[in-house]
Amino acid sequence: MAAAPSSLGTQIREELTCSICLELFTRPKVLPCQHTFCLSPCLENLAGRGGTLKCAVCRQQVRLPRQGVASLPDNLMAANMCEKLQNVTTLSGETREQPQSGNRCSFHPTEEVKLYCKQCKMPVCSECCEEGHDGHPTTGLRKAAQERRCMVQANINEGRGRGHHHGNQCHQQHRTFGEKGSGIGQFNGPLGVTVSDEGEIFVADTLNQRIQVFTLQGTFVRQFPTAISGEWKVYPEDVAMDGEGNLWVLLLGGIYTDAGFAQIAVQYDKQGRVLRKFKPKQTEHARGVAVDTRRNHILIIQVYDDRHDEVLVYQPDGTRVRTVGKQQEMRCSTSITVDGEGNILVSDCSNDCVFVYKKNGQFLFKFGNRAGNIIVADSNNSRVEMFDKTGKFFKHVATLSDMGKPTAVAMATQGQLVVTDVEKNTVSIFSDY
Repeated sequence: MAAAPSSLGTQIREELTCSICLELFTRPKVLPCQHTFCLSPCLENLAGRGGTLKCAVCRQQVRLPRQGVASLPDNLMAANMCEKLQNVTTLSGETREQPQSGNRCSFHPTEEVKLYCKQCKMPVCSECCEEGHDGHPTTGLRKAAQERRCMVQANINEGRGRGHHHGNQCHQQHRTFGEKGSGIGQFNGPLGVTVSDEGEIFVADTLNQRIQVFTLQGTFVRQFPTAISGEWKVYPEDVAMDGEGNLWVLLLGGIYTDAGFAQIAVQYDKQGRVLRKFKPKQTEHARGVAVDTRRNHILIIQVYDDRHDEVLVYQPDGTRVRTVGKQQEMRCSTSITVDGEGNILVSDCSNDCVFVYKKNGQFLFKFGNRAGNIIVADSNNSRVEMFDKTGKFFKHVATLSDMGKPTAVAMATQGQLVVTDVEKNTVSIFSDY
């Protein structure tokens, strides 16, 4: 036996009505508690600024994705049913004879909607009350709307207050440690940084000629000097982790010759024991080091006296594999990394951009001058920025209020971001960004 059309229609409309705005869903989004609401303005207003919201139906606390309510899952079934319901209403002969206005019942177009069913939580007309809502408590539509507005506004205010609280908490969810000096936990020009799979932070404490090791909570673990027997006094310029958990450190000599600064790439184990070393091609200067863990290649930025830069790719024994980036006129390359696909990314502070190359050295594109993601320490502008893998700007991770001159960034396997600041002689760990 089939239900009466008007009763079935009433039940369908109940399911497709947003309990916040009391209208058919517009871009319906579903929360983890399985309740659905319109994206705009309902969820946007309910979310406030806090990264969480409280469901207007069950009051369950919901933690939002980082991109906000817009990235919540779509309720495609509800969206399709709303569209079909609107099409059916538009095509009905009854509707053609008397167009539906904003206060006409969708199921009884000749009737005006003046009541609100408290049990079903939806607007109804007098015929609806006799059919599908017989015996249900009702109230005037205007009164119900006012009560609903008051409740929603209270939720919004609560969300905004909670958002301010959580916003402050999120802002505080990074720790900074260190100061200028030569003691344990102090720095003098911390340039490079990397993080092991076990969560140990290795900092190239350049002018103190050592590598310091910390936990992700900022607790000092150990240190080791970067002095090499038979070499001039050397300073660690940068540090990177290879696929076996060993460190590659780029060392620069303190003596400048006609050929430039002395340069040496050294592989250490995590305790500071030298495993191997080689001298890169002698140029004016060398800046950054990275490891392509898939191919076990060592990549070093080389700076020439005519102020052009290039990346030299080496095997661990010092055999040169290829040269990258000479045609792109990199001028002041400061940092280098290799992404999960093997692409090479080089930041250039003179051109204010990041150059991206394929693993074979082929130039792909560059991005910059625009206010799996790319995080860049923008030292000149005292900020850390995030881009997507196509180079599109995403957001600021840290700004002038947090940073002096951010120099190097590294990512822990648990997602924490570690940033060195050469001006403040500090290391910052961001756990929520």
